[in-house]
Order: sequence, then C-alpha cells, then structure tokens
Amino acid sequence: MASADTLTRPADTESLQELAKRHLWMHFTRMGAYADAEVPIIARAEGPYVWDEHGNRYLDGLSALFCVNAGHGRTEIGDAMARQVAELDFITVWSYAHPRAIELATRIASLAPGDLNRVFFTSGGSEAVESAIKLARAYHQRTGNPRKHKFVSREVAYHGTTLGALAATGIPELRTDFEPLVHGGIKAPNTNSYHWPADRDPLWAADQIEEKIIFEGPETVAAVILEPLQNAGGSIPPQDGYFQRVREICDRHDVLLVSDEVICAWGRLGHYFGCQRYGYQPDIVTTAKALTSAYAPMGAMIATDRVFEPFASGADSFVHGFTFGGHPVAAAAAMANLDVFEREDLCGHVLAKEGEFRAMLDGLRDIPIVGDVRGDGFFHAIELVSDQETKAGFDDEQSEWLLRGYLSGELYRRGLICRADDRGDPVLQLSPPLICDTEQFEEIHDVLRPVLTQAWEQLQRR
Repeated sequence: MASADTLTRPADTESLQELAKRHLWMHFTRMGAYADAEVPIIARAEGPYVWDEHGNRYLDGLSALFCVNAGHGRTEIGDAMARQVAELDFITVWSYAHPRAIELATRIASLAPGDLNRVFFTSGGSEAVESAIKLARAYHQRTGNPRKHKFVSREVAYHGTTLGALAATGIPELRTDFEPLVHGGIKAPNTNSYHWPADRDPLWAADQIEEKIIFEGPETVAAVILEPLQNAGGSIPPQDGYFQRVREICDRHDVLLVSDEVICAWGRLGHYFGCQRYGYQPDIVTTAKALTSAYAPMGAMIATDRVFEPFASGADSFVHGFTFGGHPVAAAAAMANLDVFEREDLCGHVLAKEGEFRAMLDGLRDIPIVGDVRGDGFFHAIELVSDQETKAGFDDEQSEWLLRGYLSGELYRRGLICRADDRGDPVLQLSPPLICDTEQFEEIHDVLRPVLTQAWEQLQRR
C-alpha cells in the first residue's frame, strides 16, 4: 500500500516513470509495451503544443483525443472554473437546477439546428450515447411501439465503451472480451467508398440501412446511430445526399435518427454541429469532448421537442441520470469555451483554412505508401497501402510493424502526436486544434513526408 508521503511527494522517493509503471493503468494501452521503455509523460501544454517531462515539444495533431479544440492553456477557462467553485462547487441536476446548467442548456439549444431544444447532460461521450439508446427505447415505449428496441449503426464505427454504446460500436476486437452485449445492435456498411466498385450507386450505403431495418422488422427498430464523419476506419465522410436519404428512411419506418457528434461537434468540421455541415436534421445529438475543449469532463444528449414530449407532463419521467451530469464547474468551463469560439470565430477559421490543410495532405500522394486522403474540416486521415494501383493493404505482421513498430514511435520522436490505427484499414489520423494555421500545417508536412517515405523504403526491405 502506498504511503501518504508517496502520494503527496512522489518525486522525493521514486521517479514519475517508476510510479507510472507501478500504479497507472492507462486506457486502451498495451501496458506490457512499457516494461523496458519509457511511458510518454506529458507535463505541460500551451496553444497547439505539448511538452513531455524532459522538455521536448510536440505538435498536438490529435487535439489530445479529438477534444482540445480551442487549444491548450486557455487560462480564461480555468478562471471561469475557479469563479464557479467560489460561487457553487456542486449540486446535482437530479430534481435541482443551477444557473450554469440552465445557461449552458439554453446556449446549446440556440446553436443546435431545428427544434433540438432539450439538453440532458452527461459526464462524457459514452454516457451520452448510452443515454440516447435508452431514450430511443423509452420514447417508443411511451408512443405505443414497445417492440422497438433495436438500433442500427455502421461497421467499424466507434460509439463508446459502456455496454449499450459498445453494442453500437462496429469494431469486433473491442467487443469480444465483454460479450454478451446489450441486445439489438445491428451493423450496416459504412461510407468508405475508396474500396467500392466503380459502378456502385453512391447512396448504396444509405440504402443498406433500410435493408437492415426491413430485414429486422421496422416494428422492432428504435434508432439509427451515425457519426456525421465516421472516426474509426479513418475519417470517413458521407456521400452527397447520404444523410438526406437516411432521414427519409428513418421517417418512413418511424425510426429515430441519432447523430453521434462526440467528435464532430464544436467546430471540428467548421460548424457547431456536424449535422449542419452535411445538412440533415437528427432527432437526437450526442456530444462531449470539445464541449469544454476537454478542460473538464462533460457530455450531453440533445433531443428534439417531439422526442421530449412524452416525458413532459404528469408523473412520467426519463428514469435515467448521472451524478455529475451538468456539473456546475464543467458547465462554467463549457460557457467560457464557447465564449472563445464566438470571440475568435473558430468555426469560421476552420472553414477558411480547411482547404490549405487538405492540400498539404493531398501533396503527400506522391509517396507510394499513401493511398487515400479523406475527411473534412480539421479532421482527416491518410490511408496507407502496399500498392496504390490495386489499393491493397498489408498483412497482419506488416501492419503491426508499420503502425506500432515504426510509425507511432517515429512520429512522436520527431515531434508530432497523431493516431496510427488499423481499426479497419491502416490509417494515420490528424485532428489538430482549431487554432492551427499555416505554420502548424507545414510542421505536420515536414514530419509526415520523411517518416512516410522511410516507412515505404523499410517495407520494401522487409
């Protein structure tokens, strides 16, 4: 058992490295990888950069995890949190309200499209998705359709780690340790057209959702859960008209459309909400991460007035909640974060600079390992291939070496944090803070070009 002295003054007796390896269980991490290697310890941050414990600087090309959209070190957000602690540190929103939660819910509703006016706060993204699944089921229970409990999501999509959200997640390796999952998760194809036959209908993936609904029985399907731009699989955008077709399908079969915007909201695609980027109206939006630019944990489920209505009168209620949903300090952080967005027009900045960001990435296509470049806003991926002509990928051994044996470490060593991932096809993902500009794009290029070139050369010798 650690002593009080160890807990309060760790550097006096052991290094941070030793303590990290002894006590810190990192998320989604192969802990054995650090048996004979240093744990990357990030000690401070400012703007689009972070520094490790040795003083080395890195460009945060992933916004930590798609969430520090306003950039690091915004002391005005911290000041707002401190003022809130002095005024009201905590009260639950179970049967109580407080000023910051009211103000923030009102502000979110004013920014959301259509009649998305009802804001249910959570502590993070998985909780928001879990809430949406439960709300969809409860809504249909109260509107005379008690058999509607299933939900359609997409292959390779990631929607969270709680059991309901995990059932919506379409990545088998994230699910197998925890099965059986919540019943009702149905998978439809995603919109990654890079590997589609040339003659395939552009709206094929949307129509596949209707086929799944009809096969399962529309009387059993409660919701369709989709990200505006799918994260896992590598920043996969929709085809033109995709979401309009999905909206028609949902309306035809009395199915709720849930837009999972845990990543895509708050400027990532150049709009406050990703559904605004692609011009569709969901029934429910889930969000988190950049709502506070990650200065405090917070998420939200936003529902239309129609979906809220069955819970609005009499003795009925949505029997669901979280202790820390709508936390006053997190709400204060979110309000200050949105002040930054408005004052600096971060959404407008993304729209103005996304073409330059994309052009820099497209300029890497002359490197043989670069297959596809895709995404929108400040959310892009490079798909890596062994043959540009055939679009062939890599076998498991090659992929393991490429992504974990070489790219992840080499990119970090050269000062760039991004994601090398093979949930689906091998990709590098880039999601920089929304404050980034030409200088940071050039830094990204100056790391990616030599690293990808060397990766290709080493693969040829393996």
